[in-house]
Amino acid sequence: MTTQFDQVSVITRANVYFDGKCISHTVLFADGGRKTLGVIFPSSLTFSTGAAERMELNAGTCRVRLEGETEWKTYTGGQSFDVPANAKFDIETLELLDYVCHFL
Repeated sequence: MTTQFDQVSVITRANVYFDGKCISHTVLFADGGRKTLGVIFPSSLTFSTGAAERMELNAGTCRVRLEGETEWKTYTGGQSFDVPANAKFDIETLELLDYVCHFL
């Protein structure tokens, strides 16, 4: 699990989605890469992706259903899941979810 990023720039304006149910900050890397660090409050949401993503969970529990799948999968802190580019996924957070989103 990622615990720290060194030598980065952080965009200080928060990304606020779903009426404040998801809040993140963007981290920029010297090589042009970016990630977001955030939290999702208990809720049921549907996200759309542009780029492929890896959601790394620092703490909390959620259920995820990727577009085209019928089964929900449960993830907890210390686990991650991948979402393809140009896709949707449903997420149900059962408690505060602390995450890092890696854009692949």
